[in-house]
Amino acid sequence: MWKDKIGLQLYSVRDELQNDFPGTLKCVKEMGYSAVEFAGLYGYSPSQVKAMCQEVGLVPLSAHVPFVEMMADPQGVTDCYREIGCRYMVIPYLTEEYRPGAEKFGEVIDGARKIGEIASRKGMTLQYHNHDFEFVRIDGEYALDVLYREVPPAFLQTQIDTCWVNVAGEDPAAYVRKYAGRVPTVHLKDFAGGKSEHMYALIGIDEEEKKDTGAFEFRPLGKGLQKIPEIVAASIESGAEWFIVEQDMPSMGLTPLECARTSIEYLKEVLAAF
Repeated sequence: MWKDKIGLQLYSVRDELQNDFPGTLKCVKEMGYSAVEFAGLYGYSPSQVKAMCQEVGLVPLSAHVPFVEMMADPQGVTDCYREIGCRYMVIPYLTEEYRPGAEKFGEVIDGARKIGEIASRKGMTLQYHNHDFEFVRIDGEYALDVLYREVPPAFLQTQIDTCWVNVAGEDPAAYVRKYAGRVPTVHLKDFAGGKSEHMYALIGIDEEEKKDTGAFEFRPLGKGLQKIPEIVAASIESGAEWFIVEQDMPSMGLTPLECARTSIEYLKEVLAAF
């Protein structure tokens, strides 16, 4: 069962998609992935993307959509991804002015409630995908926990990025269990090295700072520091329905597609025990 519940966050192969969107989807399916999570549609219409997924047999599971884009047109964005067939829309990242401690973090809480309510009415679910900057404390409580406390599960579910939980100094498996019943999808991502000043250069942010990313690098699953079997067990125990593989930047001399293949081959071995 679980080998058929693996998706790929397509940001992992963004250059390949830019060059050949339908061909890359076909390759992802041939590797063994059952679903995809979008990070942009590369100029294609929702109906075209839906047709391409149907043609190769991929589930269009979810989509990362910038928060400001969602807020600018919550109805239109929801309708777009609903037409494709996505079950989930995900707030993927916050620019600095919206992060905890900044003046607009309150807008994120209010906005998530608003977008989540619209999504719910249309049969979809909003999720929030964390990094490490949400693990700052507001009156003694992590900002990420504040967000999940303030916005009810009916309007906001978690999409815990287990790599960034670890980078923030928390145990990924324990944090997944903390939100049991609220974790329909879990991001699996491996890494090596430690936290550095300009890590976000490796996710396509602060490109000019790439020279100073320190020893930190993303890795295919099973090639880094993450205890993937423990995280998988915690996710299954907590009610997760899908695992989503993500690797923001390739490493170890492999191409993005080779990294994606390495990850799913390892993950299938892990999931065979469940």
